[in-house]
Amino acid sequence: MTKRIHFTADDLARIRVTTTLGVAAETLDGIKRLREDGGTPAFHRWRASVGRELGGRLREQAGPLLALMPAHGPQIDVASLAGDTTCIDEAVDNLLAAPRALTRLEVEYLEVRPAHRAWARTLADGDREARLQLAGALRACHRAAIAPYWQQMRLDLATAREGYVCTMAEGGVERLLETLCPLVRWRPPVLEVRHPRDADIHLRGRGLIIAPTVFSSKQAEVLQNLVEQEQPPVLALPTADEERDGSAHWLTEEAAERSLDDLMGRTRAAVLAAAADGCSTTELARRLGISPATASQHATVLRKAALITTRRAGKAVLHTTTHLGTALLASITRGFGP
Repeated sequence: MTKRIHFTADDLARIRVTTTLGVAAETLDGIKRLREDGGTPAFHRWRASVGRELGGRLREQAGPLLALMPAHGPQIDVASLAGDTTCIDEAVDNLLAAPRALTRLEVEYLEVRPAHRAWARTLADGDREARLQLAGALRACHRAAIAPYWQQMRLDLATAREGYVCTMAEGGVERLLETLCPLVRWRPPVLEVRHPRDADIHLRGRGLIIAPTVFSSKQAEVLQNLVEQEQPPVLALPTADEERDGSAHWLTEEAAERSLDDLMGRTRAAVLAAAADGCSTTELARRLGISPATASQHATVLRKAALITTRRAGKAVLHTTTHLGTALLASITRGFGP
């Protein structure tokens, strides 16, 4: 079975790559991994640590989210409600403010168990308390499954994006499409994606966003906005080698941060890590609890050391790690591997 993405010349010109689907999407996919995949070597260490919690107190806290993830049929796409932000606080704010029409679209066709149907209906109707319960469940799952490993995950995602960008810069868009991953095949002007169901997707000038993922399933996914259909689809590509032992990747953020703090100082190290997937000065300040002026000063020092680059994006200034900055983060975090 195949999904076929049909390109025009305009679509090829509008391909872009991003670092991540967002923390909400990775959280949801992480919970799917825990429930469905017991034997993948790449996730053994992570599963051993997190799986125990999902079987205990976390299961109760995660209940509202798990209720919308039935074993059969479609499951809720939390990322469509929470956005692609890398900050869980922003994701929760977006979820709570999501349009009622979008929430209804995400919920009303799910095969929810009878015990949860009344609650799911109130959620679809826009009930504030139901949304707060779903937001609390998202936070709980993120805290257990994602937060301790987020720094290393962001580094892996940024490295994957950097690889896409380099391929496109050196060989053009068609070279990128030819070499994306074994799960897709470029047969101009169609990109074929292995999928359980046959489907044709005509981009019609919208372009395509390519995003790496850590916890996505073993297949590539094509994600489309249900409400704003003029938005470009997103092609999500798994980065993990399913058969390779990935123990060295599941380092707790605390262990990695201690080494980087010793080298650079806590605040400057945090600025470098936050810039791994691109971050504005205002975002740096808010995430780290410092003033914009202080964030700008640290970014200037890192830029002079060739660890980050800075460019203007509209009215904002966007900071992103360089090859050297990414390599430094990688060498520090992987230094804690077994």
